[in-house]
Amino acid sequence: MKQILLDTCAYSAFMRGHSEIKLALQEADEIYLNPVILAELLAGFMKGHREKNKKELQLFLSSPRVSVVNIDQDTAERYAVILNALWKIGNPVPTNDLWIAASAMQHGLRLVTTDAHYQKMTQVIVDYFAS
Repeated sequence: MKQILLDTCAYSAFMRGHSEIKLALQEADEIYLNPVILAELLAGFMKGHREKNKKELQLFLSSPRVSVVNIDQDTAERYAVILNALWKIGNPVPTNDLWIAASAMQHGLRLVTTDAHYQKMTQVIVDYFAS
């Protein structure tokens, strides 16, 4: 069974018609997001087309293949592992992306993204697609 965590940029790319991400979603049995991803999307929607974007997100979330994973103490422990590893190589990444990667690590999900810096996180399986 193919299970993926779709990060914020990948969701946005999918909505813009990115063919490789569209195919990755079609091939996935289960698609996950987390509250950080939802928050980033909602914040972005406030820049324009808020109602249209929120309706599209609600439609996406209503799919039986789409779920939201929670962030909890186990996620926090994985966040610490990833952050420590990045500190050791002198390569920090945005905090929100650490929470997204920690969720992927916690739930054993492939992370679908257009952000190259996830590839530096050896604790996570990353499907990187250039935007």
